[in-house]
Amino acid sequence: MLKTIRIALWMTVPVALIGSGVMLWRADQQDQAAAFQPEFSLPDDSGAIRTAEEFEGKHVLVFFGFTNCPDICPTTMSEVAQVMEDLGPDADEVQPLFISVDPVRDRESGLSEYLAAFHPSILGLAGDEAATQAAVESFKVFADQEDDATLPGGYTMSHSSSLFLLGPRGDWLRQYTYGTPADDITADLKERL
Repeated sequence: MLKTIRIALWMTVPVALIGSGVMLWRADQQDQAAAFQPEFSLPDDSGAIRTAEEFEGKHVLVFFGFTNCPDICPTTMSEVAQVMEDLGPDADEVQPLFISVDPVRDRESGLSEYLAAFHPSILGLAGDEAATQAAVESFKVFADQEDDATLPGGYTMSHSSSLFLLGPRGDWLRQYTYGTPADDITADLKERL
Protein backbone atom coordinates (compact mmCIF):
# COMPACT_ATOMS: atom_id res chain seq x y z
CA MET A 1 0.00 0.00 0.00
CA LEU A 2 2.82 2.42 0.93
CA LYS A 3 4.56 1.60 -2.36
CA THR A 4 1.35 2.37 -4.27
CA ILE A 5 1.02 5.76 -2.55
CA ARG A 6 4.65 6.63 -3.37
CA ILE A 7 4.11 5.75 -7.04
CA ALA A 8 0.86 7.74 -7.11
CA LEU A 9 2.61 10.80 -5.59
CA TRP A 10 5.56 10.44 -7.95
CA MET A 11 3.20 10.34 -10.91
CA THR A 12 1.26 13.45 -9.82
CA VAL A 13 4.36 15.68 -9.65
CA PRO A 14 5.03 15.63 -13.44
CA VAL A 15 1.32 16.05 -14.15
CA ALA A 16 1.18 19.05 -11.79
CA LEU A 17 4.28 20.57 -13.42
CA ILE A 18 2.87 20.04 -16.89
CA GLY A 19 -0.44 21.56 -15.78
CA SER A 20 1.39 24.58 -14.34
CA GLY A 21 3.34 24.96 -17.56
CA VAL A 22 0.16 24.92 -19.62
CA MET A 23 -1.40 27.54 -17.33
CA LEU A 24 1.69 29.77 -17.63
CA TRP A 25 1.71 29.32 -21.42
CA ARG A 26 -1.95 30.30 -21.59
CA ALA A 27 -1.33 33.37 -19.40
CA ASP A 28 1.59 34.35 -21.65
CA GLN A 29 -0.58 33.95 -24.74
CA GLN A 30 -3.29 36.12 -23.17
CA ASP A 31 -0.70 38.82 -22.35
CA GLN A 32 0.52 38.77 -25.93
CA ALA A 33 -3.04 38.97 -27.21
CA ALA A 34 -3.80 41.90 -24.90
CA ALA A 35 -0.68 43.81 -25.98
CA PHE A 36 -0.65 45.67 -29.26
CA GLN A 37 1.79 47.71 -31.29
CA PRO A 38 0.31 51.00 -32.42
CA GLU A 39 1.56 52.30 -35.76
CA PHE A 40 1.95 55.74 -37.25
CA SER A 41 3.56 57.26 -40.32
CA LEU A 42 3.50 61.03 -39.94
CA PRO A 43 5.71 63.92 -41.01
CA ASP A 44 7.66 66.08 -38.59
CA ASP A 45 8.13 69.82 -39.09
CA SER A 46 10.79 69.30 -41.77
CA GLY A 47 8.53 66.93 -43.74
CA ALA A 48 10.50 63.78 -42.81
CA ILE A 49 8.17 60.81 -42.31
CA ARG A 50 8.48 59.36 -38.82
CA THR A 51 7.30 55.87 -37.90
CA ALA A 52 7.12 53.81 -34.71
CA GLU A 53 9.97 51.60 -35.96
CA GLU A 54 12.32 54.59 -35.97
CA PHE A 55 12.18 54.78 -32.18
CA GLU A 56 12.97 51.12 -31.55
CA GLY A 57 15.17 50.77 -28.49
CA LYS A 58 13.59 53.73 -26.71
CA HIS A 59 10.55 54.17 -24.55
CA VAL A 60 8.15 56.53 -26.31
CA LEU A 61 5.65 58.85 -24.62
CA VAL A 62 2.84 59.65 -27.05
CA PHE A 63 0.20 62.32 -26.68
CA PHE A 64 -2.55 63.28 -29.12
CA GLY A 65 -3.43 66.97 -28.98
CA PHE A 66 -3.53 70.34 -30.72
CA THR A 67 -1.90 73.73 -30.22
CA ASN A 68 -5.13 75.68 -29.70
CA CYS A 69 -6.10 73.47 -26.77
CA PRO A 70 -6.78 75.73 -23.78
CA ASP A 71 -5.81 73.42 -20.92
CA ILE A 72 -5.34 69.64 -21.34
CA CYS A 73 -2.59 69.79 -23.97
CA PRO A 74 -0.41 72.48 -22.38
CA THR A 75 -0.83 70.87 -18.96
CA THR A 76 0.24 67.48 -20.29
CA MET A 77 3.17 68.94 -22.22
CA SER A 78 4.30 70.68 -19.03
CA GLU A 79 4.19 67.32 -17.24
CA VAL A 80 6.16 65.66 -20.05
CA ALA A 81 8.76 68.45 -19.90
CA GLN A 82 9.11 67.91 -16.14
CA VAL A 83 9.50 64.16 -16.67
CA MET A 84 12.26 64.71 -19.22
CA GLU A 85 14.09 67.06 -16.84
CA ASP A 86 13.69 64.70 -13.88
CA LEU A 87 15.02 61.72 -15.85
CA GLY A 88 18.39 63.44 -16.15
CA PRO A 89 20.81 61.34 -18.22
CA ASP A 90 18.14 58.63 -18.63
CA ALA A 91 16.12 61.08 -20.74
CA ASP A 92 18.13 59.92 -23.77
CA GLU A 93 16.26 56.61 -23.52
CA VAL A 94 12.83 58.29 -23.83
CA GLN A 95 11.29 60.03 -26.86
CA PRO A 96 8.22 62.20 -26.28
CA LEU A 97 5.90 62.58 -29.29
CA PHE A 98 3.01 64.99 -29.80
CA ILE A 99 0.70 63.78 -32.57
CA SER A 100 -1.51 66.57 -33.81
CA VAL A 101 -5.23 65.89 -34.14
CA ASP A 102 -5.57 69.27 -35.89
CA PRO A 103 -2.64 69.03 -38.30
CA VAL A 104 -3.46 71.74 -40.83
CA ARG A 105 -4.01 74.44 -38.24
CA ASP A 106 -1.09 73.21 -36.10
CA ARG A 107 1.37 73.36 -39.01
CA GLU A 108 0.19 76.88 -39.81
CA SER A 109 0.55 78.05 -36.21
CA GLY A 110 3.99 76.50 -35.74
CA LEU A 111 3.81 73.12 -34.01
CA SER A 112 7.55 72.80 -33.43
CA GLU A 113 7.79 76.26 -31.84
CA TYR A 114 4.82 75.48 -29.61
CA LEU A 115 6.45 72.25 -28.39
CA ALA A 116 9.93 73.75 -28.02
CA ALA A 117 8.48 76.17 -25.49
CA PHE A 118 7.85 73.14 -23.25
CA HIS A 119 10.96 71.02 -23.93
CA PRO A 120 13.31 70.67 -26.90
CA SER A 121 13.04 66.87 -27.00
CA ILE A 122 9.28 66.80 -27.70
CA LEU A 123 8.82 65.90 -31.35
CA GLY A 124 5.68 67.12 -33.09
CA LEU A 125 4.06 65.10 -35.87
CA ALA A 126 1.32 66.46 -38.11
CA GLY A 127 0.11 64.44 -41.09
CA ASP A 128 -2.74 64.73 -43.53
CA GLU A 129 -6.27 63.72 -42.57
CA ALA A 130 -5.86 60.06 -43.62
CA ALA A 131 -2.52 59.53 -41.83
CA THR A 132 -3.81 61.26 -38.70
CA GLN A 133 -6.95 59.12 -38.66
CA ALA A 134 -4.84 55.98 -39.15
CA ALA A 135 -2.71 56.90 -36.11
CA VAL A 136 -5.80 57.70 -34.02
CA GLU A 137 -7.32 54.32 -34.90
CA SER A 138 -4.08 52.43 -34.34
CA PHE A 139 -3.73 53.85 -30.82
CA LYS A 140 -7.45 53.24 -30.20
CA VAL A 141 -8.00 56.85 -29.15
CA PHE A 142 -10.65 59.43 -29.88
CA ALA A 143 -10.35 62.68 -31.83
CA ASP A 144 -13.17 64.67 -33.40
CA GLN A 145 -13.79 68.21 -34.58
CA GLU A 146 -16.50 70.16 -32.75
CA ASP A 147 -17.96 73.33 -34.21
CA ASP A 148 -17.72 76.41 -31.99
CA ALA A 149 -18.07 79.81 -33.67
CA THR A 150 -16.48 81.58 -30.68
CA LEU A 151 -13.10 79.87 -31.19
CA PRO A 152 -10.33 80.46 -33.76
CA GLY A 153 -11.27 78.78 -37.02
CA GLY A 154 -14.81 78.20 -35.72
CA TYR A 155 -14.05 74.85 -34.11
CA THR A 156 -12.18 72.97 -31.40
CA MET A 157 -10.97 69.40 -31.14
CA SER A 158 -12.34 66.87 -28.73
CA HIS A 159 -9.71 64.18 -28.07
CA SER A 160 -8.41 61.52 -25.70
CA SER A 161 -6.41 63.10 -22.91
CA SER A 162 -4.14 60.25 -21.82
CA LEU A 163 -0.40 60.00 -22.30
CA PHE A 164 0.65 56.66 -23.78
CA LEU A 165 3.84 54.71 -23.16
CA LEU A 166 5.33 52.44 -25.80
CA GLY A 167 8.17 50.07 -24.99
CA PRO A 168 11.52 49.70 -26.77
CA ARG A 169 9.97 47.24 -29.26
CA GLY A 170 7.04 49.53 -30.01
CA ASP A 171 4.59 47.61 -27.87
CA TRP A 172 1.94 49.47 -25.88
CA LEU A 173 2.89 49.31 -22.20
CA ARG A 174 0.38 51.58 -20.46
CA GLN A 175 -1.41 54.88 -20.42
CA TYR A 176 -1.17 57.64 -17.86
CA THR A 177 -4.52 59.30 -17.31
CA TYR A 178 -4.78 63.05 -17.59
CA GLY A 179 -3.45 64.68 -14.45
CA THR A 180 -0.98 61.92 -13.53
CA PRO A 181 1.78 63.81 -11.70
CA ALA A 182 5.16 64.04 -13.41
CA ASP A 183 6.76 62.41 -10.35
CA ASP A 184 4.61 59.29 -10.82
CA ILE A 185 5.42 59.07 -14.54
CA THR A 186 9.12 59.57 -13.85
CA ALA A 187 9.15 56.89 -11.14
CA ASP A 188 7.40 54.44 -13.47
CA LEU A 189 9.82 55.16 -16.30
CA LYS A 190 12.89 54.82 -14.07
CA GLU A 191 11.74 51.34 -13.07
CA ARG A 192 11.49 50.40 -16.75
CA LEU A 193 14.77 51.91 -18.00
